[in-house]
Amino acid sequence: MKKLIFGLLLSSSFIFAQGRQAESLEILKYQLNQNIKIEDDLVLMQKYKELKKKNGLAILLSAVLPGMGELYAEGYSSGKYFTIADATLWGGLIGVKTYADNQEENYKAFAETFGNVELSGKDEKYFADISSYLDVYEYNHIQELDRNLTEVYNEQSHYWKWNNQSERREYRSMWKSSEFANNSTRFIVGALILNRIASVVNAIRLVNKYNNNLKTELGWDVSFNYSSSYYEPEKIIMNFRTTF
Repeated sequence: MKKLIFGLLLSSSFIFAQGRQAESLEILKYQLNQNIKIEDDLVLMQKYKELKKKNGLAILLSAVLPGMGELYAEGYSSGKYFTIADATLWGGLIGVKTYADNQEENYKAFAETFGNVELSGKDEKYFADISSYLDVYEYNHIQELDRNLTEVYNEQSHYWKWNNQSERREYRSMWKSSEFANNSTRFIVGALILNRIASVVNAIRLVNKYNNNLKTELGWDVSFNYSSSYYEPEKIIMNFRTTF
């Protein structure tokens, strides 16, 4: 009977010891997993901060030169079209502005030569008005009839007189060409602004895409599992997983 009781106590002690050992290994496994997870998170956060792209910089680059924000976000395959468009628009703006300035010089020289116009001190309205009336007297007479007395010109300082309607029409053609070109530059400037806005939006999209992919590429995981069998001693197995 004493041997039986002693055997039961010994078995109980062995089972209890095995249970305590398994419990200790489980606690150790949990602690290792927690420590590795914390260190893992810190390393990944630091690496992510170093490699991630910044929206603010992408916006600035695309605002200065469309397509550069996309280049920064490693997506210039779409950004190059904004760069090409910007170069084309700038070329068009320079060309149109040059033409407008040349036409302005031409119509002013024509007015001075054939319309007896004194160029100094004259505004844009004056050069528009002389394209529609044969001389200053006709213009002033119309303004007086319409009671627009504030629009009447001084006949000495703002004098002009075309020799015939043909000269006036030729002047008007040059003046209209210059005005049309100047108005066209406003549309081109608007297109330059819109191109920058579109590039900024695209750059932000590409930066976000890059950063999301970066999170996936930096993903890695370490874990510990407890293993025990009749033929093998208790052990802790470390699992390591990463993506590249």
